[in-house]
Amino acid sequence: MPDEKDTLKRYLQAQRDALLWKLDGLGERDARWPMTPTGTNLLGLVKHVGSMEYDYFGLVFDRPKPEPMPWLDDDAEANADLWATADQSIEWVVGFYRRATAHADATIDALALDDTGSVPWWPEEGRQVTLHQILVHMIAETARHAGHADIVRETIDGAAGLRDGVSNLPDQNAQWWADYVERLKRTAEEAARD
Repeated sequence: MPDEKDTLKRYLQAQRDALLWKLDGLGERDARWPMTPTGTNLLGLVKHVGSMEYDYFGLVFDRPKPEPMPWLDDDAEANADLWATADQSIEWVVGFYRRATAHADATIDALALDDTGSVPWWPEEGRQVTLHQILVHMIAETARHAGHADIVRETIDGAAGLRDGVSNLPDQNAQWWADYVERLKRTAEEAARD
């Protein structure tokens, strides 16, 4: 029977894997193309979550990140952590993310769930945290952005699902899905008339 820390690590890793999987098979343009009015893009989501892994499992527990992240500096441009520059390739961002998660895992392995840290960017009254709290926070943070990535990837090329080989969707053909979407549209129109 896994202990609580192992369970939390397993759930965090599942979300990490789901997030990275959304980049599989994409070219540089599609991976960074802004898909929403606020610029949400797949490569930026991975870069952002990697940055958060470094900060929440590093800085918070006095285990500094081993590489610079100028996009998080006080004088960095707004949202600089949510997009990849032209020289930050898919390979580079994935490597950065893997280094960040390895650093995070080393912190998780080294500390007990009730060990404490401080989140300097949180309000004073909530800054003192435990590893347990940060693990839960990062599971939620990663899952939220993995959900964003699900929608963005499906919008790019129709690829959908939880992970390779597990779609979590009904096994239907393209015509069934087109009919289903039309049914949802009709339902939305009917609801708006009522």
